[in-house]
Amino acid sequence: MTLLQTLNINGKRLNQSLHDLAQIGRLENGGICRLAFSPEDWQGRELVRRWMVEAGLQVRIDTAGNMIGCLPGKLEAPALATGSHIDTVPCGGKFDGNLGVLAGIEVARTLQENGLVLNHPYEVMVFSDEEDTMIGGRAMAGTASLNAADYRRKDGRPIDECVNQFGGDWGHLAEARRTRQEVCAFVELHVEQGGVLEMAGKQIGVVQGVVGLQRYQIHITGRPNHAGTTPMDQRQDALVAAAQVVLAVNRLAIDPPGHRVATVGALQVWPNAANIVPGQVQASLDVRDLSQAVIDQLVADLKVEMASIAQVTNTKIEILPQLNVAPSPAADHIQATIAEASASLGLSFMAMPSRAGHDALEMGRFTDMGMIFVPSEGGFSHSEVEYTSPEDCTHGANVLLETLLRLDRHYR
Repeated sequence: MTLLQTLNINGKRLNQSLHDLAQIGRLENGGICRLAFSPEDWQGRELVRRWMVEAGLQVRIDTAGNMIGCLPGKLEAPALATGSHIDTVPCGGKFDGNLGVLAGIEVARTLQENGLVLNHPYEVMVFSDEEDTMIGGRAMAGTASLNAADYRRKDGRPIDECVNQFGGDWGHLAEARRTRQEVCAFVELHVEQGGVLEMAGKQIGVVQGVVGLQRYQIHITGRPNHAGTTPMDQRQDALVAAAQVVLAVNRLAIDPPGHRVATVGALQVWPNAANIVPGQVQASLDVRDLSQAVIDQLVADLKVEMASIAQVTNTKIEILPQLNVAPSPAADHIQATIAEASASLGLSFMAMPSRAGHDALEMGRFTDMGMIFVPSEGGFSHSEVEYTSPEDCTHGANVLLETLLRLDRHYR
């Protein structure tokens, strides 16, 4: 029996680590509030840093405030890396991000306990501020703005002060950038944050990539008028036009079938009164897919639909870009390696996109990237009811270990 078939992480210890970290920032309802750059985030990072040191990792903080632990390899070679984040949303769960970090540490523990040294250096990364600005991942990828004024953190604190307080150095932020010559592959283990795996009855998700995102504001201008005295055939009702736009967005996303999703999630109506025909509507549009071409085609088709809607409703419709994040595909050979690792462990798996953003998206900008998903019970995340079973957490960590061992032989 080969080493790849016999080496396993300590599942009990991994799940105890998840439990222990979840005590920092714990809320009365069972959720966790460990906002980036908060005292709770500092306390959590100190606990994780201690675990890293105990696992034999050499720990440093880069200029973006990312905490990076490294095990030296046998060769002078680019590192194999994993990791995620430990900051949370205001009422999050104990698995989002945390599983990826702690599984990475558990891999280091397993390697050390078995006297195994990889050919490549092995790095575990704790990215800073993933839930808000993603400054850690963006700085490492070289996509971050160096102008602190470009960032609007939800708590209002200046990003440069936050980074500096957590051991970074905003004045030298560009030095956090890494290259393919330094990191040959990055593999992130994460809870799915949706219900696809559970519904399909699969234990592992082999992530095809992190979807691209385009966000727009749609402005619809009609004419406000009296709701009682304005005949139906004389109206320029902006809300009626908006309703047709919403239906068009939904139809274009559904047909033909695929991975794309499109959402109108916010509407503002003026004058917003019961007895006035709506004169203006502002709507949001969020479009995501693994293919930039698919996103661009959906938006182009929608513009044609909106021109027709504007003509029929006698309104003016404009679409204004707000955000454009390009897709980040997972490397084919890493997807294949994750699938092989899952099969060797007797775990069921399926290919799927990640429709939520992760630091892996940024890492994929400069090096080979892959992601491993494990099921989220009920599809819940960013919530106190977020739950992934101890068995699934252990399965995911073992797939991560197996994947890294195989990649260590792939990159020569």
